[in-house]
Amino acid sequence: MSLHRIASPTYLQFLDSMQILLDKAAAHCESRNIEQSVILQSRLYPDMFPFVRQVQAVADHAAGSCLRLAGRAAAPPPRDETTFKALKARVANARSTVESVSAQEMDVNADREIVFPIGPREAVMLGWDYLVHFALPNFYFHQTAAYAILRHNGIEVGKRDFLGAVPGFRLQ
Repeated sequence: MSLHRIASPTYLQFLDSMQILLDKAAAHCESRNIEQSVILQSRLYPDMFPFVRQVQAVADHAAGSCLRLAGRAAAPPPRDETTFKALKARVANARSTVESVSAQEMDVNADREIVFPIGPREAVMLGWDYLVHFALPNFYFHQTAAYAILRHNGIEVGKRDFLGAVPGFRLQ
């Protein structure tokens, strides 16, 4: 199994599902005359990131980890989104970044050290360990937190919205 085969389809699936979640959140606000900032700044608990930061983290983990695993620089864009439309653009840009990384450039780094930021410090892990034990769990954490914030605020999203289109899935 390759890094690319695990990372790319997973990130693309969930970045696409994030677009669905953002559309449903925007529609909810519009239909109920709720300011977008109410949902964007909503949190599950005071010490957790608000919805907007959870979505930014989803995009940044997907794009950043693919770039790092490809041996490229991975500085996230400014975190200044104030609308669902702007967040959708950030997620779309992350998707483009994920798609830009080839299997060859990612898989060659499976056993090489990946350096990545942890707050003001840097951490180092081998590529395989970085993807499986750090990047993907963080990505799923923020995707789940964003979903939970929407559910907590009464937005009608469900498991199918969270999962999005599952590659290879078909009913018989």
